[in-house]
Amino acid sequence: MGKWIALLRRYPVVRASALAIFLYGFAGAATSPYQSMVAIRELGLSDSGYAAIGLVASLGYVVMAIAAGFLSDKFHSYRGPLVFVTAFGILGYGVIFAFPSPLTFAVATIGPLALFHATNSMLFGAVRAQTDRFEPEDARIVNALMRIMVSLAWVLVPGIVGLILRGQSSMIWAWAISAGFAALCMATVAFGLRDDAPPVTRARPVLRDLRVLMGPGLLGRVLGVALISQVLHVNGAVLPLIVTGQAGGAPEDIGFLVGLVAALEVVFMIFWAWAVRGHQTVPALLIGSTLYLVYLGAIAAASAPWQVYVASLIAGFAAAALVSLPISYLLDLIRDRPGLSASLLSVNMFLGGALGAAVFAIGTRIGGYGVTAILSGLLGVFGAALLYALERRAHAHHA
Repeated sequence: MGKWIALLRRYPVVRASALAIFLYGFAGAATSPYQSMVAIRELGLSDSGYAAIGLVASLGYVVMAIAAGFLSDKFHSYRGPLVFVTAFGILGYGVIFAFPSPLTFAVATIGPLALFHATNSMLFGAVRAQTDRFEPEDARIVNALMRIMVSLAWVLVPGIVGLILRGQSSMIWAWAISAGFAALCMATVAFGLRDDAPPVTRARPVLRDLRVLMGPGLLGRVLGVALISQVLHVNGAVLPLIVTGQAGGAPEDIGFLVGLVAALEVVFMIFWAWAVRGHQTVPALLIGSTLYLVYLGAIAAASAPWQVYVASLIAGFAAAALVSLPISYLLDLIRDRPGLSASLLSVNMFLGGALGAAVFAIGTRIGGYGVTAILSGLLGVFGAALLYALERRAHAHHA
């Protein structure tokens, strides 16, 4: 851990970005575990309506995040664009809290909050602009550190929010808490993130960048990662509904479960960062996806809260791989354009969210939340197998 702390001390941009993404994680962790439950059971959205909002929000998110990545690369600046997008977190969370209704939820999720979530990939882009000059091991440590900061937020916040709002008739106050954390994130970026521009490279046309993003080899890999990532989106939607439904749990159980998994993620992310030092990222993703399928099958059959808690022990180990490893894998696909490579995280978020919304809509229509969980897990394993096949073909071609 000494090397991790040394990197934080040495590089102000890493230090400020780590704190900012920690606060961004706080904002998401306060509401995301309860989002499907509030939207469907409190505000009255249908399963298909909730899925449609998620799909459109994912599309808006990726468009905004890619545009921000282009601008960041062009002007070699992350501070200004980050202040802009974090301000929309305050607006989006605040308006849902102040005027809770299906329409407000839909508009805020599709618009301001989709833009706010571009903060995630942009902060990774700001750090990637620096780690391009690092030793490979240091770069992996910084990427793992950034992801760990998000997970630490999820360790602390969901359970605390569940306890604060325990016994309340509505969880809508969680959105006020998120608005406050978004304001702190904006302040951290505005006052703590210094524009430390990467070496200037020759300007490249936007259309050339788009052709890079649309290349078949790249798209196949992004699709494989997205199929893996959609399991996290689907789990986020079905877990609250299974826990407070067929498992007979209470809303505060959701916070404790999410916090438990996040705590395990923090521990096991360090393990996975060590395990893939030999560039065994794709086999690790295949192992993680298979274990996550086991977890999803377990919660699909759960009839009591304790069964979900036991299954979550598996989820923590598996999710640590599925959350952290795709970041380095995607960032390495376009090494010479930090903003554009970071936008691949946005593309993955969009595809993962869109696929997750589709799986949620189809699964709930044909068999309920348990079937949805299992269908999602199977697709995750398929995505990891697709990556494995693509990488084997690439190695055979270069041999």
